[in-house]
Amino acid sequence: MKNIPMLDPRKPATLLEACPAYQSSPLDVVQLDGRNILVKDETARMRLGAFKALGGVYAVAQLIAGTMARPIAAEDFQSEPVRAAAGRMTFVCASAGNHGMAVAAGATLLGAKARIHLADTVPEDFARRLRAKGSEVVRSGASYEDSIAAAIRDGEETGAVHLADGSWPGYTEPPRLVMEGYTVLAEEMRRQFETEERWPSHVYLQAGVGGLAAAVAYMIRKNWATQPEIIIVEPEAAPCLKESVEAGQLVTVEGPVSNMGRLDCKVPSMLAFNILQQTADRFVTITDEAAADAVGVAHGLGYQSTPSGIAGLAALMADGERERPLVIVSEGAVADA
Repeated sequence: MKNIPMLDPRKPATLLEACPAYQSSPLDVVQLDGRNILVKDETARMRLGAFKALGGVYAVAQLIAGTMARPIAAEDFQSEPVRAAAGRMTFVCASAGNHGMAVAAGATLLGAKARIHLADTVPEDFARRLRAKGSEVVRSGASYEDSIAAAIRDGEETGAVHLADGSWPGYTEPPRLVMEGYTVLAEEMRRQFETEERWPSHVYLQAGVGGLAAAVAYMIRKNWATQPEIIIVEPEAAPCLKESVEAGQLVTVEGPVSNMGRLDCKVPSMLAFNILQQTADRFVTITDEAAADAVGVAHGLGYQSTPSGIAGLAALMADGERERPLVIVSEGAVADA
């Protein structure tokens, strides 16, 4: 893989395994229409209910460590020097919900402050949960892109550390750290597959700006013993990665608001684009109706999630028979108001 960021799974694994809230998430085998489906269940991840906890907590810790010129170790989660350094820092980001929760959790865990910009479309449940974590919440515009612009201005005007999960020219290191944290999820699966000596034939990865999909695809191509087909799944209303790969360059798309709120991103992450154009086999889109139907199917399988969280399952259901497919239930259920 050329011209893509280096992601080292050992660093986040070492740090996150020292975090009191960390444990490997379940990798289940369930029956759907008479066939086995592998499900990586992120709905209880680190008590935050989404995979994004891996990236946000790790990135906050690494950025704090950068101000101290030394790594943060297990004992540092409660150490006075680290908490003193963190106490002088405020992390700011835009979020559709889960990334903000992860940044807020990381900041609280280490003694920093967080300020999260939410678009008007983000459910109030996220705002309540963020405030409960001690974070300041700012409603910033009608769209996710509006909230990103507000977070960038915030960092420039206040000196807060801008910690986005998307990347663009001139802004890559914080989102690279977020993606590096996500590699833990792929490594958890690899270890289990190696033990069982049974690997998935197809992997469905939902994508917003693309951080999770790119991190998992990167690790699959890097060190999985058996290589599956990798399918990237986006809302029909926001196929920013699909259109960017087809164009061979970053593309901003336009479209209506999707019920897949955490995936409804019109501008892809540059780092994710660079990885996925070299690692993914296919890019597919799903309708809001298909995603809503898949929520009910997931519920019947025992997973309480959202249209965003089960987008990979929706794509699998539309794709027909697959030998041993894998999907990620990337978030738990979210209240609308």
